[in-house]
Amino acid sequence: MAGGRIRARLKRSSLYTFGCIRPPRETIDEPHQFQGPGYSRHVCCNQPGIHRKKPLKYCTNYISTTKYNVITFLPKALFEQFRRVANLYFLLAAALSLTPVSPFSPYSMIAPLVFVVGLSMAKEAVENWHRFMQDMNVNMRKVLVHTGDAGVFVRKPWMKLEVGDVVKVEKDQFFPADLLFLSSSYEDGICYVETMNLDGETNLKVKRSLEVTLPLDDDASFKDFKATIKCEDPNPNLYTFVGNFEYDRQMYPLDPSQILLRDSKLRNTGHVYGVVIFSGHDSKVMQNATKSPSKRSTVEKQMDKLIYVLFTLLVLISLISSIGFAIKTRYQMPNWWYIPPDHQGLYNPHRAALSGFSHLITALILYGYLIPISLYVSIELVKVLQALFINQDIHMYDEETGTPAQARTSNLNEELGMVDTILSDKTGTLTCNQMDFLKCSIAGIPYGTRSSEVELAAASQMAMDLDGHNHEFSRTGAQSGPEIELEVVPTPKGVSSQNRIKGFSFEDNRLMNGNWAREPNKDIILLFFRILALCHTAIPELNEETGTFNYEAESPDEGAFLVAAREFGFEYCKRTQSSISVRERHIPSHEPIEREYKLLNILDFTSKRKRMSVIVQDDTGQILLLCKGADSIIFERLSKNGRQFEDATKKHLNEYAEAGLRTLAFAYRKLETSEYSSWNDEFMKAKTSIGGDRDSMLEHLSDIMEKDLVLVGATAVEDKLQQGVPQCIDKLAQAGLKIWVLTGDKIETAINIGFACSLLRQGMKQICITTNGDMVTHASEVIKENILMQITNASQMVNLEKDPHAAFALIIDGKTLTYALEDDMKHLFLNLAIDCASVICCRVSPKQKALVTRLVKEGTGKTTLAIGDGANDVGMIQEADIGVGISGVEGMQAVMASDFAIAQFRFLERLLVVHGHWCYKRIAQMICYFFYKNIAFGLTLFYFEAFTGFSGQSVYDDWYMLLFNVVLTSLPVIALGVFEQDVSSEICLQFPALYQQGPRNLFFDWYRIFGWMGNGLYCSLIVFFLNIIIFYDQAFRSNGQTADMAVVGTVMFTCVIYSVNCQIALTMSHFTWIQHFLIGFSIVTWYIFLILYGMLSPGLSGNVYQIFLEALSPAPIYWLSILLVAVACNLPYLAHISFQRSFNPMDHHVIQEIKYYKKDVEDRHMWRREKSKARQETKIGFSARVDAKIRHLKFKLQKKTSVFSPRAVSAPTTTPTATAS
Repeated sequence: MAGGRIRARLKRSSLYTFGCIRPPRETIDEPHQFQGPGYSRHVCCNQPGIHRKKPLKYCTNYISTTKYNVITFLPKALFEQFRRVANLYFLLAAALSLTPVSPFSPYSMIAPLVFVVGLSMAKEAVENWHRFMQDMNVNMRKVLVHTGDAGVFVRKPWMKLEVGDVVKVEKDQFFPADLLFLSSSYEDGICYVETMNLDGETNLKVKRSLEVTLPLDDDASFKDFKATIKCEDPNPNLYTFVGNFEYDRQMYPLDPSQILLRDSKLRNTGHVYGVVIFSGHDSKVMQNATKSPSKRSTVEKQMDKLIYVLFTLLVLISLISSIGFAIKTRYQMPNWWYIPPDHQGLYNPHRAALSGFSHLITALILYGYLIPISLYVSIELVKVLQALFINQDIHMYDEETGTPAQARTSNLNEELGMVDTILSDKTGTLTCNQMDFLKCSIAGIPYGTRSSEVELAAASQMAMDLDGHNHEFSRTGAQSGPEIELEVVPTPKGVSSQNRIKGFSFEDNRLMNGNWAREPNKDIILLFFRILALCHTAIPELNEETGTFNYEAESPDEGAFLVAAREFGFEYCKRTQSSISVRERHIPSHEPIEREYKLLNILDFTSKRKRMSVIVQDDTGQILLLCKGADSIIFERLSKNGRQFEDATKKHLNEYAEAGLRTLAFAYRKLETSEYSSWNDEFMKAKTSIGGDRDSMLEHLSDIMEKDLVLVGATAVEDKLQQGVPQCIDKLAQAGLKIWVLTGDKIETAINIGFACSLLRQGMKQICITTNGDMVTHASEVIKENILMQITNASQMVNLEKDPHAAFALIIDGKTLTYALEDDMKHLFLNLAIDCASVICCRVSPKQKALVTRLVKEGTGKTTLAIGDGANDVGMIQEADIGVGISGVEGMQAVMASDFAIAQFRFLERLLVVHGHWCYKRIAQMICYFFYKNIAFGLTLFYFEAFTGFSGQSVYDDWYMLLFNVVLTSLPVIALGVFEQDVSSEICLQFPALYQQGPRNLFFDWYRIFGWMGNGLYCSLIVFFLNIIIFYDQAFRSNGQTADMAVVGTVMFTCVIYSVNCQIALTMSHFTWIQHFLIGFSIVTWYIFLILYGMLSPGLSGNVYQIFLEALSPAPIYWLSILLVAVACNLPYLAHISFQRSFNPMDHHVIQEIKYYKKDVEDRHMWRREKSKARQETKIGFSARVDAKIRHLKFKLQKKTSVFSPRAVSAPTTTPTATAS
């Protein structure tokens, strides 16, 4: 909001609103007594020295959100790294490599561990440094602070602030700590605050200071300022505050309207003065900064189990090796005269058991290459690159808001491909949270001729169901030709985009242009318009370009009401703490008349009250209570004489709800001055009291006032469907995903949104589980028993249904859900919900959303995804396996708590069906391949040791083993994890059933894992024994020399490099130049290393000095053995995939073949047939509607055929029955 909008200096007044009443000026003799613990905070204002020593020493204003600091980084980061079992094993192996029992030199064990752990720690350090720099940017912000007793303010960093400091915050600055608001540049002591960083709301809040501190309005006035604050202890409650302010020997109560919270921003106010109450981590925003729950993917959890399997294998073969060594030491070693005496006791025939134990340690180190040390680092790198591709996907970029998709965590990429159930919010997620005033009912007469999107979708669908043609309907309800699209909402023919007013889609000449004055109930209509213009907490902002006012409202509904009032001729234009001004234009040709209404009280809207009221006094002196709220709440508070239009209004409200509109009822009450005065005295006493019963007292007094109301009418605003929502839901349903909707809306509205989204359809049997209104007075046991009976009966009905095409929808409200989620009933409820095609939970609280999510997650044991856009969705987003936030009108709190963020619900289709499918298969194949190559390599060490009398001798040079995982085989597997695609993104969307490969875990189940391990076992056998057969007694060089151990080891290692790189080439389905380059680069790098390493002096290169140039490359048998071994290793896998593709192909195999032979272009009929088969059978979505229609047509055709068949003629008695059916 631009500065300078509020130009007039406000005058002091003893009338205060915005939900809080200013205490009277008269002295409060006794201080308020706090009840209960938690009220020990004692703040001495403008006396910071007192808070530098105990017992009043509080935390500084320095904040830190880092995980580590300079002192704790090394121990904590090392602890994080060695929490991983594999790293702990390699640490132990590296330590043992320093002992005589190690088969390797220490550097070959320590170097890979240092590299892998160091890389991970460096990543942690970089991320921690970024967080530290963000913290310092905040800590070093400057603010004006009062120093000494001179009345002088100087700029200090935020981090230097102390409790009790007096600060001066200027316009558009953030508050550096939680402050007690003392005064502002407005004489009435109000200021405007933006709280987007706290609650995600973009509307401005009005704060007010105590009247006693209003004279503190310049720097010099703080020269001798001293005061004391006693208040609650630090806590995370943003909307509550209880305290006392002691000043000039008088005590004044404090409430949230005087508290300016850290990280909120001062708007439209020149400056404010405040005292620091809570600093640093004691501030409410930091108290709310809870850590996000730690989430791990299903694949990662299964990978841990696989690590344990490999550990078991490692220990098993180590035991075999140590037992074999002990036997040889005991029985054969005495006959080996060439073995020198053992002075270290590592092989003593007289102590064979001890020798075997020593060899067990040797074997555990030797076979450690079965555990891939670089696996964790490679997976982290791959997931970061996958997240980068998600962020850069242009198809998930929202042009309207300029918002791309964002993978806020890369740990759960593959989990996107394994989702079974989606739990979605409705408002702002399926709908836009952009409200349009569409219809209203005044004095029992409905107004508004335009149709809602739900009505248009229903009419179009019905017309298409009847004659098979796609129809377009205008918003006025008539079928029309081409329409002009404006944003998402189609407008009637002839309406241009320039004439459309945001928030106002109402059309009815009876009320527009002053025509309402000719209506029979014009006085009631006038009152209706005034309620629209007066009953709110919005702030007007003059648009200097258009000369009209824009409004900062607390909700989109409220903003739509004010726009509607303006268009009807009642423009809200000015607000002070004690008045509201409205420009009323009853006749368009006349000048508007500005009327000022005294604002006496505001009774705020809460989710519990479900209504709000204002008490105003008009220019005639009449006091009015104007109320708006949920229809069920308003109707039960009507007087006997105020129900004249109740039946008609209820009928209209039901119609509006069926059209998918959000409704509120309007009512009023005339108050006598004496009645109001006595009530206001009680209200002020309750407002100024401090204690646990304060809220209940205010609630009781509000109930007293909001009774005996007179019904005026009702409003209906449209919360528009987001673009592409029905199509997205249909595609997700075809992918086999279950969709639950959790909303705070009433049942009727949610049902109709369900129809518009194709979650519900005609012919679907609805199971509504509710608590009847007449049961509210019964005991909870009776209500619970009734709900249990409803669930039991519904489950029996579902189980007894014999029609395979029958579909059920479960609809339950929040009150009933409270009982259904109890321990003894929740599993029955879940079983019923699982059997239903769609589930809609209405009137649910944020906590219930989280509880339902937890029930589905834990009860089914399958992956859940929660998606929402508001602060009320944070609980279920954090509770679900995957949380997706939508950056919408309701702020960024859901996004900040989420794992992935998108701008529109429709992007969820691509996020799951494309990226989820790809990421799951990439990570699964990558991990399987990792274990395959390490088994293929590691077991050759075991065979050679057995071949050499379990001596603990390695056939490979230490540098070979060091480079195997870190360099020579790491890049192709990373390319597999980043670039692999079984099918293109377009094919993923055309064949959504491919997604089910993830939830069914086809690529990372134990069958496939053990298959890959078996492949690695086979490969190790071929590499070792084929090379041993070839080189055992064959002449290797031209002069007849045989191969030594260095030659055999180098040849075997070369065979492993070729075999595993050929294997990954066969595994890949999608090749770019990157994959070709990295596979070739791995092999070439091996030869470059072999040449360079062999050129070093013999003291460094040892037995492999010049081994490639002088020994291997001239020998034809070396090249032939590589070719033979590589082919033999990969032949079984090639035969397996050839057989599978020919006789038992998977879905993506068929699609790959069709695309390769271009059958999708040459035979379009076959391509369409395959697409129709490649979707999961679903009972929700547009496709389910089409399937139901096809079945209906087939049934009609079958009936006609049966009527005219010869059997029907020969058996006339059955004809009437068939015809009737």
